[in-house]
Amino acid sequence: MLLEERTAFVTGGARGIGREIALCFAREGADVAVCDRDAAEIAAVGGEIEALGRRAVAVAADVTSAAEIGAAVNKIVDAFGRIDILVNNAGITRDAFLVRMSDADWDAVLAVNLKGAFITSRAVMKGMVKRRSGKIINIASIVGLWGNAGQANYAASKAGLVGLTKSIAKEMASRGITANAVAPGFIETRMTAALPEAVREKMRAAVPMGRFGAPGDVAKAALFLASGLSDYVTGQVIVVDGGMIM
Repeated sequence: MLLEERTAFVTGGARGIGREIALCFAREGADVAVCDRDAAEIAAVGGEIEALGRRAVAVAADVTSAAEIGAAVNKIVDAFGRIDILVNNAGITRDAFLVRMSDADWDAVLAVNLKGAFITSRAVMKGMVKRRSGKIINIASIVGLWGNAGQANYAASKAGLVGLTKSIAKEMASRGITANAVAPGFIETRMTAALPEAVREKMRAAVPMGRFGAPGDVAKAALFLASGLSDYVTGQVIVVDGGMIM
């Protein structure tokens, strides 16, 4: 198993890509902690991890709150002893054209998608620095690499996440910590399922492989970055988009 005797913490782990990453890591031998704002959903994912024979910690926490994330990290360390791998996956959208976008929608998206990754990375990194070992994986988006009409806040947050990733990689490389990002394209989640079919068809037509990705496609990229297979890889962005922006 690629992650045997490792521990991981996945934010936004209640559904979609975050849930799939958590389960993928558990199948590969890791004990996994997950957090999200929905207590019932996150508890269910914890049960799924335990059903795979691994230890689980499920915490209802808001990644924009340093106090809540600090308490979550303490709980995880109490249970597992350490956090080897962090996946910053928590994210939201509040789409609108820029001229109609409210301050509240701009602030909410930047707070969860970018500030949340900063808060959580900072909280987890202290233990990693002491052990001189750790892997941080940020879930970005192709939208952060090429922009998208109607998603200025989301694109800005994901572009910022790429910059945060590279900065962490440069700061922490000498301390044995790697930081990388995964940039998914159009992935089959609740978010894409809610789009009108005409929009989905237009999006699908833009993908050279002719299909949307699955959460498992993103989880496999995250698994590579979490495992020893990527020990000499840092500051990179792996695009998982079926060839859309090549």
